[in-house]
Amino acid sequence: MRTSTRIPALAVAGVLALTSLTACGGDSTSAGGQNDEVKIMVGGLDKVIYLPAMLTERLGYFEDEGVPVQLLTEPAGVQAETALVSGDVQGTVGFYDHTLDLQVKGKQVESVVQFSHAPGEVEIVSNQAADDIRSAKDFKGKKLGVTGLGSSTDFLTKYLAVDNGVRTSEFTPVAVGAGQTFISALQQGSIQGGMTTDPTVATILDKKLGKILIDMRTPEGSKQALGGPYPSSSLYMQTAWVDSHKEPVQKLANAFVRTLKWMSTHSADEIAAKMPADYAQGGGKALYAQAIKSTLPMFTKDGVMPADGPATVERVLKAFNPNLKDAEVDLAKTYTTEFVEKAN
Repeated sequence: MRTSTRIPALAVAGVLALTSLTACGGDSTSAGGQNDEVKIMVGGLDKVIYLPAMLTERLGYFEDEGVPVQLLTEPAGVQAETALVSGDVQGTVGFYDHTLDLQVKGKQVESVVQFSHAPGEVEIVSNQAADDIRSAKDFKGKKLGVTGLGSSTDFLTKYLAVDNGVRTSEFTPVAVGAGQTFISALQQGSIQGGMTTDPTVATILDKKLGKILIDMRTPEGSKQALGGPYPSSSLYMQTAWVDSHKEPVQKLANAFVRTLKWMSTHSADEIAAKMPADYAQGGGKALYAQAIKSTLPMFTKDGVMPADGPATVERVLKAFNPNLKDAEVDLAKTYTTEFVEKAN
């Protein structure tokens, strides 16, 4: 169960000038000491699939553990990954599948806390295209929205296409982010459909702008679409950093596992009440609570990697990714349960 990284500095200027939301400021990108601030980049702090990150902060669990954390946000998981591998942050809240993709590129990164056992993603089609796209078999010739090229939504869209007989060259993935940018692209016809998460899904359905084609917000939906559990949102970090900073990593695991347990014993309304008001994306409290309720089944209760989850992810990625197709992936190095076991 384990993996790490190092690539050139971020090409996107000012990434760390992004929204910074939490304890103790200070310039400690290397976080060399055991008690230094830990910077965590999230692939969209307002996405329900990454809800445990901000909820842990709002519940005060980072503070309880005595670990100073700074949460930062990027609109797509692939950009959050870039912040980690460039060394600008110490952790990323994003999809576990990036650890496999990075391993074959020579980067050692591992999931430390596994938030979920399903993707939490939904393939939406616009009302105008609903008659033309009745299944993934109809992706051919279409423009389909993803959060970013190389993101997990991009990965999953390609798998669904290939699994249904459509080559990746036969449709066009379009990077449209999430939230209002995704909704606008759908309304304007820039995309005929796309993969996104709550609360964007709830807003689209509420405004009657589109329909659900494939729902992967539950373990059952994941199994139907992908053939098994698909561990997605997680806290992943460079293995070298984890090995040299076990004390703060354990504190992070303690805080996140405590949050996952809290989520499993509280209602969607109670969870929504803890979150920043603007995370509802203009849909109001009731709609935001409904978005959380729809997505809650994806989350684990203990932060532990599901036993057969990594194998499902490997099979999915190898179906379309030429870098992974013939590569040997050491799944044992893509995650660790050391810290969540102690936390539990």
